[in-house]
Amino acid sequence: MKHDHSPVLPGQGATDYARYMRTDTLLSLQRSPDEAIHRDELLFQVVHQSTELWLKLAAAELAEATAQVSAGRLAVAEAMLVRATLAVRLITDQLEMLRYLSPVDFQAMQPALGNGSGAESPGWRKVQDASRRLGRAFDEQLAVRGVPVNLCPPDLSDPLHRLAEAMVEWDERVSVWRVRHYQVALRIGGHPPAGSPGSPMNMLAKLAEHRFFPELWQARLCRTADE
Repeated sequence: MKHDHSPVLPGQGATDYARYMRTDTLLSLQRSPDEAIHRDELLFQVVHQSTELWLKLAAAELAEATAQVSAGRLAVAEAMLVRATLAVRLITDQLEMLRYLSPVDFQAMQPALGNGSGAESPGWRKVQDASRRLGRAFDEQLAVRGVPVNLCPPDLSDPLHRLAEAMVEWDERVSVWRVRHYQVALRIGGHPPAGSPGSPMNMLAKLAEHRFFPELWQARLCRTADE
């Protein structure tokens, strides 16, 4: 018996896969060879466009984690945060593709980028906002439960402690991504390193030290009675 694989979904594309994934639109979002002034624009756009998609997913997972924290479902919130953290790990790994872009090639591409900067990433701005909302929801949950932030020693049988550890892991993975981004930008951008007067790397280096949840990092430090 011959199966009919004709598309049944609405939209453009010869197959339902193409229509659901909107591959015609997706694959047209990169500059064509006729538009590009350098062949590595495709590499550069694929890395950054896919980063925006992963950040969109991370922000959605953070928003759901925040809602779950507010509802007191801490284990569910932890699972959502783990997924968001994995998304950041993936965008960190794909920065390796930019190792194959030399400073000379990047400089040749720059006219195509205009005044664009990764600091303008809409995905990153949404992730920042979502992280702050998560922190506020966690603080509110602490207040509701009437417990202090004390994670030393961590009790992994306690959903509150497990969520706090997941939040620290999120913070760390974001920092690792920023550090890797800084190193890649330094490598291909031809800029002087952080600390040099007027270097655009100064801001990236500063951001690498930022923490969304500094109080949780402090709460994990075991101190003696003398300290």
